[in-house]
Amino acid sequence: MILLLGIQSVGYIRDLSKASVNIIADNYNSLRYASDMMTSLDSIEYDSAAMLPLLETLALQQKNITEADEFQATGALQQRIAMLQDTVTPRTIQLVRSDLYRIMELNMAAIQAKSRLLSDASEEAMWWLAITAVLCVLIAFVFLIRFPRGVVKPITMLKEGILEIANFNYDKRLDFKHNKEFKTVAESFNKMAEKLSEYRRSTVEDLMTNKKRIEAIVNSLHEPIIGLDPDKKILFMNNEAFTILNLKPIDVIGKNAAEVALGNDLLRRLIRGLYSSEKDDEPLKIYADNKESYFQMENIPLYISPIGEKEQNFIGNVIILNNITKYKELDSAKTNFISTVSHEMKTPISSILMSLQLLEDSRLGALNDEQKALSQSIRESSDRLLKITGELLNMTQLETGKLQLMPKVTKPIELIEYAVGATRVLAERFGCFVEVEYPEKISKLFVDSEKIAWVITNLLSNAIHHSPEGSRIIVGAAEHDKTVDIYVQDFGRGIDPRYHKSIFDRYFRVPGTKVQGSGLGLAISKEFVEAHGGTIGIESEVGKGSRFTVTLPV
Repeated sequence: MILLLGIQSVGYIRDLSKASVNIIADNYNSLRYASDMMTSLDSIEYDSAAMLPLLETLALQQKNITEADEFQATGALQQRIAMLQDTVTPRTIQLVRSDLYRIMELNMAAIQAKSRLLSDASEEAMWWLAITAVLCVLIAFVFLIRFPRGVVKPITMLKEGILEIANFNYDKRLDFKHNKEFKTVAESFNKMAEKLSEYRRSTVEDLMTNKKRIEAIVNSLHEPIIGLDPDKKILFMNNEAFTILNLKPIDVIGKNAAEVALGNDLLRRLIRGLYSSEKDDEPLKIYADNKESYFQMENIPLYISPIGEKEQNFIGNVIILNNITKYKELDSAKTNFISTVSHEMKTPISSILMSLQLLEDSRLGALNDEQKALSQSIRESSDRLLKITGELLNMTQLETGKLQLMPKVTKPIELIEYAVGATRVLAERFGCFVEVEYPEKISKLFVDSEKIAWVITNLLSNAIHHSPEGSRIIVGAAEHDKTVDIYVQDFGRGIDPRYHKSIFDRYFRVPGTKVQGSGLGLAISKEFVEAHGGTIGIESEVGKGSRFTVTLPV
């Protein structure tokens, strides 16, 4: 269409150009010759030399005759000029001038006629070009509508077919008989759909067998298991779960867990974690197997990567109740055993310390240096045993829930002074200098002073044990908003950040530590502080010392 418009435009332009050239080359030249002869004629009366240009211009005019009447007018002009060569008279000059006017009128009339023809031709060319352009636009619009549709239609049909296959409709077939380009694609698609259909028919039985096998495995497990889809609908439960929850399959399978939980307290407790970000590690106490049993709930979100995709999609949750009854019984037996042993050990340890005190009494006789060293070693070992026994008793109280707090209004300085006094001898023996930082004004605390004083004493004792000889140890307090911080800072070897969380676990000791201990002090301290609604934390870097901070509400 662009080529058609171009050829037509060029043709019209050539025609108009020829018409314009004819006007300029023919009629315009005749007018110019007549004008030049008119000029020569004006000066011929007093200048005979003007005859020569007149004759030359006449010769040019004779060669440029284009109009029908112009030949006769030019012939008449030639005769008059011949008469003018014989005798120059005003009458002859007037006749020549009349012939020149006649030639000019003929050419002017021709120019006007050709101009009208040129204008008509231009208008006709404009209309034809406009008509051709409109036809081209219409044809282009039709192509714009139909051509993309013709290209996209088979692609759309192919896309719909693929979606049908993705939705497991393997009976879908494509037919592109009238489209050479997509005919091969349709044949390949139909072969694929046929093979998938055959594969599906052959594997349904295998899938059902595997499904029943998995159901049998799940039902054989002694741990209750519940499966939920992303919308929290119950997909399956094993027999143990039905027994524990006292439910029947017909009442729960395929129903929303929240709706079923409205009439079942235990299920409501199990799914509570699905709707809350808080993690509940407290074991569940359930009456099962004709006794009180303990179960630890484990919520496992499930993700899969669909075939052909890289991103994982959430497909639901599996709730598993791990039966920890035997471990709970063993833990209770361990706690009772430690409590009994620790309590029974306090009496002989106290007797040892009493006997040692009597032995060291100068009234019974002086001890030599070797005996003094032995008695000092016995005292240190007994003190250490007594401290470990006390820690074990505190731990058994915490484990059995028998910890009783006796809070009272206490000044933070009283707790700090108690800890400093209790560790004064230890600090002198290790050559450490304990500094107290205390503000002029600070709020009082409502705490069990014995328990919190024990915590600060334990932190100060640890700082002394892990500080080099002659180093400083700072113990102090500071108030922030509605809390009071009591801190103990040393400048010893410090603790690797990897162990900052683990040091508050029971029986944990930082690798490479030479100072002996039970590994219970910080764990007990954490329990005591949290029982008061407070927190305990650490800031430490290797080689720069450690700072333990106990934060309590005012």
